[in-house]
Amino acid sequence: MTTDWRSETVDHVRALIVRAEPDVVEEARWKKPSNPAGVPTFSADGLICTVETYKDKVKLTFAKGASLADPSGIFNASLDAGTRRAIDLHEGDQLDADAFVALVREAVALNRG
Repeated sequence: MTTDWRSETVDHVRALIVRAEPDVVEEARWKKPSNPAGVPTFSADGLICTVETYKDKVKLTFAKGASLADPSGIFNASLDAGTRRAIDLHEGDQLDADAFVALVREAVALNRG
């Protein structure tokens, strides 16, 4: 993982996920030579989301995002995907913390459904 704005963004997102669901489990999955640290995944009775860093963005992908209400409209990527939805954050973007926490809580509720 990088040590610039992207790592700060990941740390912020991680704190919001824990705020939304204190019993969340974080794991690194899908390790490979090009990404030896793997992809941070967050689960609570099923996968909630993944957090990936790219050169120009941090991508927050909700496994069942298409089934979640998004009244704040913070999903801005993978909008045509059948099951998932994502939030792409670029340097300087501000994540709506309350809307994000609500999405995480809704995803957990769906998993526990």
